[in-house]
Amino acid sequence: MLIDVLLFVAGLVLLVLGANVLVRGASNLAFSFGISPLVVGLTVVAFGTSAPEVAVSVGAALAGTTDIAIGNVVGSNIFNVLFILGLSAMITPLVVNLQLIRQEVPIMIGASVLLLLLSLDGQLSWSDGGILVVLMVAYTAFLVIQSRSQVKATQTEFDEELHPAEQGSWDSKLPVQLALIVLGLGLLVLGSEWLVGSAVVFAKAMGVSDVVIALTIVSAGTSMPEVATSIAAALKGERDIAVGNVVGSCTFNIFACLGISSLVAAPAGLQVASSLLAFDMWVMLAVAFACLPIFLTGREIARWEGGVFLAYYTAYVVYLILDAQGHDALDLYSNTMLSFVVPITVITLVVSLLHRKGGEGNSNA
Repeated sequence: MLIDVLLFVAGLVLLVLGANVLVRGASNLAFSFGISPLVVGLTVVAFGTSAPEVAVSVGAALAGTTDIAIGNVVGSNIFNVLFILGLSAMITPLVVNLQLIRQEVPIMIGASVLLLLLSLDGQLSWSDGGILVVLMVAYTAFLVIQSRSQVKATQTEFDEELHPAEQGSWDSKLPVQLALIVLGLGLLVLGSEWLVGSAVVFAKAMGVSDVVIALTIVSAGTSMPEVATSIAAALKGERDIAVGNVVGSCTFNIFACLGISSLVAAPAGLQVASSLLAFDMWVMLAVAFACLPIFLTGREIARWEGGVFLAYYTAYVVYLILDAQGHDALDLYSNTMLSFVVPITVITLVVSLLHRKGGEGNSNA
């Protein structure tokens, strides 16, 4: 068991390191072809932060452990919004860019709804995977085209954040860039193999399903790049990047991770566990919808709202643990959440929204 724990930790380290090396090599390769930092940030870096999820889901699909492939994405999206945004907002209230409210959050919600609809037949077929991959390409192309009309301040922000390699530096040379890309991919592949293998062992040793392990330990582990990026951005005051990183990653997770995983698992595709369809995918969808009212309350995620997000993630994990153990307290816990906690939270958010809207109206008057 100790060896499996060490393999899990080592796999996680390789995934994070591999993602960073891949992003560095691919970014500088893109810069050498004259691509702007903004476009690189919207494509290479955005995909890079989701690289661990892609590596683990694809590796799990190839290994035949499809519960981990799907559970990893569903769990990561829940973790991204509730835990990462919640923790970042607790550090500093997060300003929400208007574009996120009007465009990125609706796209994330649409991707979540589409995933649920495609999964209703109990599987994600290769044709479903093809749809998701096409949407990933279309979404990326849309961001690139849209970026051309971005203001100069945004271009400068990405330029300062990504630090393109200067001409003549060691990592501006083509062989080095290609070597970094190959090394990054190799680390991702090896890390995913160790992580998935040890996760399966954990599930058997703890007497729980692969789905539960994927929804908790694996999803949290593969989301470490998003954790690091969002918290660092929040600490530096780059609060729009902290929010945008999470929302964009959720969309990429669905389109890229599950799209590619479904294709490599052809012809059988990915079998969707009944527990995911009955509960966890609905939680993921509810979490995506929850972003809209919270983001609309003054276009800011306040500290108390971040605390609500963290509390709900804790409650979700507790539910998974009780359910996996078949605990006697599960029914009481579920009824308490549905009958008291959720309604009180909804009422609080509505009152907060009305209060802030009233405050805005008085200030305009």
